[in-house]
Amino acid sequence: MPPTSTPTLRQRRLGAELRKLRERAGLTATAAAARLGVNQGRVSMIETGRSALSADRVRGLARSYDCGDAPLVEALAAMTGRHARGWWEEYRDHLPVGLIDLAELEHHATALRAALVIHIPALLQTTDHARALFKEAWPPLRQHEIEHRVTHRMKRQGILYRDNPPPYTAVIHECALHMGYGGAATVKAQLQHLLEMSELDHVTVRVIPFGKGSFPGTGQSVDYLVGPVPQLDTVQLDTHHGCEFLDAEAQLEKYRQVLDRMESNALKPDESRDLIHRIAQST
Repeated sequence: MPPTSTPTLRQRRLGAELRKLRERAGLTATAAAARLGVNQGRVSMIETGRSALSADRVRGLARSYDCGDAPLVEALAAMTGRHARGWWEEYRDHLPVGLIDLAELEHHATALRAALVIHIPALLQTTDHARALFKEAWPPLRQHEIEHRVTHRMKRQGILYRDNPPPYTAVIHECALHMGYGGAATVKAQLQHLLEMSELDHVTVRVIPFGKGSFPGTGQSVDYLVGPVPQLDTVQLDTHHGCEFLDAEAQLEKYRQVLDRMESNALKPDESRDLIHRIAQST
């Protein structure tokens, strides 16, 4: 297959995981190339995601690297080939690449977890709420940039409505329920939408109340995208300079623990709905 000049995050991740397998086998790129019967440049292209691979080729690489983790190998094999362009590709010339990568990761995730303190999770926002947030961006966005981001965010939410949607768990601090983005009408509609979404079988919304005091993860928005095997999970953090993606095993374990502890500080789903309902009624 011809090389890919601009690999996606998913393609780069496949290459990085294959590099890890090679390194665990104690092989240099030169030694791996000799074992595979290719030049070192080919190994480099594979490991940077610039060389499209077949599933059989990935299985062959895993055998050459003495990898006996069958679930991991099959998960990597499923990441191969030239996939059909996802809906997110239409935004590639209009939005930061991190947002495109996030949409692709969400599409392929087997489950999703989110934790936020002052914002409603993106996948649970109304159009008006999202637009109000983007109007507060700094540096300011032009109107067409705002609309591109709003429509992209709404299309991301499609994963919660498709057949066999991934389980989605969101932990939200009560602070986010009181933020007045967009004015009273927008706030009330957002809280009502949050209640409706929380009633879906695959969506769990849990609120950390003000009285809970301190808890881990304060001030940080976290999206945890669960892969087909734990090694392929991804953490996405919102920063002022854009999306940041983490996938080192130590980082993944750290954020699993942070999310677990945040959930342990949150109200149960039915108690969370009662709290959201009371706030909506008083808005």
